[in-house]
Amino acid sequence: MTSQTDLAAAAREHLPADVADTWLSLLRPGIRLTAADDGGGPAAGYLGGEPDLPDDLAWPVWEGHGPLSFIASVDCAALPRVVTEMGLPVDGRLLFFYFDGQYDDGEAMVFASDPESQAGARVVYVPAGRASAQRATPEGIEPYKRIRLASCAVSTTPSYDHPVLHDAFGTGFSQVAEPEHPLRRREFCSAISSGESPLHQLGGYACPVQGDVEYEVAQAALGGSVDWRDSALASEASRWLLLAQFDSDDNANMMWGDVGMLYWLIRPDDLAARRFDRAVFTWQCC
Repeated sequence: MTSQTDLAAAAREHLPADVADTWLSLLRPGIRLTAADDGGGPAAGYLGGEPDLPDDLAWPVWEGHGPLSFIASVDCAALPRVVTEMGLPVDGRLLFFYFDGQYDDGEAMVFASDPESQAGARVVYVPAGRASAQRATPEGIEPYKRIRLASCAVSTTPSYDHPVLHDAFGTGFSQVAEPEHPLRRREFCSAISSGESPLHQLGGYACPVQGDVEYEVAQAALGGSVDWRDSALASEASRWLLLAQFDSDDNANMMWGDVGMLYWLIRPDDLAARRFDRAVFTWQCC
């Protein structure tokens, strides 16, 4: 379920009126990326294959480990107009790279909790008008299968313990303190579940495989020693936005751990200034 109309209907049916009003005010626009028809027409980007890179831009490498694998390219000018509201660029291209273990047979891994490993995940922004050409994949890694992507605007919902829910419903809102809160009841959760897969997305709320990814990134930003119940952690988590997520996808031969998901998060001021090199990566799997 990804339309605001459907989400509103579910909220009105399953939630008390005041809870529904507050929850609906928290919805965020996002852009869902799905496999495009092969019949032609402009695409919003692609998964896998070999990327178009400017001649003077080196293929991203994690020093001491090896080259990163190319994950996806997104043509910002081909995205829905909601990009303006989301703060994403209206033109140029965003490219995503990740050290996926091919080069060293999984010896090195990238974690939000290890700042030095962040060099193993990269977001590259290529401004509009900058000449580029297809770049061959470096030796030692195989490109993923190329899948053309279409895009559509969707409404996204905060996951069960997202920091915006704590802000909206008070510090007592937690799975322990309020396990039977209306937002956590099975009927409501089932009503708003889309069941869609794979879930490739730009912006909006992340779809966590485990706990909310904002807390993982916040824990790392605060030095990794903050108790999960500390209000400072929720405050820091609220400062991060989802930039992109890429799901495991059989069609592209992408599998992140055990049916996992890759996430890049960014602070709003860095997004506005196009400082995509400051995006932080994390991943989750079952």
